[in-house]
Amino acid sequence: MAILGAVVVRGAVLVAGTTSDAGKSAVVAGICRWLHRRGVSVAPFKAQNMSNNSVVTPDGGEIGRAQAMQAHACGITPGVDLNPVLLKPGGDRTSQVVVRGRADGQVSALSYRHRTAALAEVVADSLAGLRRRYDVVVCEGAGSPAEINLRSTDLANMGLARRAGMPVLVVGDIDRGGVLAHLFGTLAVLEPADQALITGFVINKFRGDPRLLDPGLEQLRALTGRPTLGVLPFAEGLWLDAEDSLSAVADGVLGRPAPPRGEQWLRVSVVRFPRISNATDAEALACEPGVAVRYVTEPSRIADTDVVVLPGSKSTVTDLAWLRSSGMADAVLAHAATGRPVLGICGGYQMLGRSISDPDGAEAEPGTRVDGLGLLDLEIAFDPVKQLATPAATAWGEPVTGYEIHHGRVRRSGDPGFVGEEGSDRGNVLGTHWHGIAENDGFRRLLLSRLAAEAGRTGFRVAEDTSFADERTRQLDLLADLVEHHLDTSTLEHVIGHGPAADLPVLASGLAASPGCALP
Repeated sequence: MAILGAVVVRGAVLVAGTTSDAGKSAVVAGICRWLHRRGVSVAPFKAQNMSNNSVVTPDGGEIGRAQAMQAHACGITPGVDLNPVLLKPGGDRTSQVVVRGRADGQVSALSYRHRTAALAEVVADSLAGLRRRYDVVVCEGAGSPAEINLRSTDLANMGLARRAGMPVLVVGDIDRGGVLAHLFGTLAVLEPADQALITGFVINKFRGDPRLLDPGLEQLRALTGRPTLGVLPFAEGLWLDAEDSLSAVADGVLGRPAPPRGEQWLRVSVVRFPRISNATDAEALACEPGVAVRYVTEPSRIADTDVVVLPGSKSTVTDLAWLRSSGMADAVLAHAATGRPVLGICGGYQMLGRSISDPDGAEAEPGTRVDGLGLLDLEIAFDPVKQLATPAATAWGEPVTGYEIHHGRVRRSGDPGFVGEEGSDRGNVLGTHWHGIAENDGFRRLLLSRLAAEAGRTGFRVAEDTSFADERTRQLDLLADLVEHHLDTSTLEHVIGHGPAADLPVLASGLAASPGCALP
């Protein structure tokens, strides 16, 4: 057990949200980091995640990137128990299901409902294991518990809280507007037994004088009988490892670029595919002073850029078709024809080759074969078995580690390797299946220097003191500082250790118990 002041902390809490992107991931990371800094043995948990931003864990499985970030906040090694169910959308109606780190079929929104009873047991086992190993488990909900149409098959919100007897905090994003109605309404639509677990509220991304909000919070408590544990201010410096990496992007620009160390900026455009995955690969580039990274979706934004990055895709063939129909493919080819650099990662790497085939329908229709952009001498064939790996190699004299998550396999390549023997290097066009390579500081500096030289940016200089790991730690500590300074941590400790109060009022508008609920 761990002791904070006079309080023995051992327990769990679920952080839910009024909407997607309300700030659940950030609040969970902040609470985890705050507890870790005080010597508490703590782990994050998200029963079911829907995201194409994922990582490969040391135990060989695939989990959502946000849970890996939260594990770093806790000072623990990421593992599949942190996110036992991951849904990776490949289109508007279907998703790949990843169970305890391994791909386990495709589902539609309707067919998935038939799997949730069995997955509930997987979730329960993973959570129970974490609670045995750690003093505190901080759980993250998915979407919103107010999605009462999905309550009977809910794995990650009130279904999880009810099954585990956990107290629930509800986070609302005031930057969206209407936050008091969101918080009240989320509670009001729930059935009485679910309402009984809602212990308090947290308001996120507040700008201005909190005194203006105080009357509303007092009325919210009078209406619901529940306190607001705090108001977290809007923090400009938070942008790494977002659950949806594009949610942190303002005006297409990633992060807040620091001024260049040399005389010139390096402008990097990352193509924002409709089914983009692991867009977080661009974050390490954006950490460097003088590197301005932006997401682009139309051809004119490529015309004046120095470097084009084709990132990962959950549906490579479909996104390649979009690249052509949108005019972006022609813009990328024109960019490369001038000798300026193009970098492809995973799905983007596959698009740069001569052809892509999918004989067994691993990602596209069985028997699909399409031409690539032809910038690399590369032929790709998809395999039903997903490649998951955490490789290491040497590139340009620097050690490089990364991770692989892909169905595509290189069937033929006539280009030299890019990272060790992996990938392709054809001068101004580079490609690799490895994610996370730019997080290696020494290699990233060499990569950016080469890209700048290919782009003719002779006045660009890398910074020898930039550490991506240190920047991630700084952001995690910033989240912990927000929790420490702006939340009622005494109440939070009590909630974690003792659960919801027994006398929390039930709103009259609460629904009757849902019949046939899969997670009582």
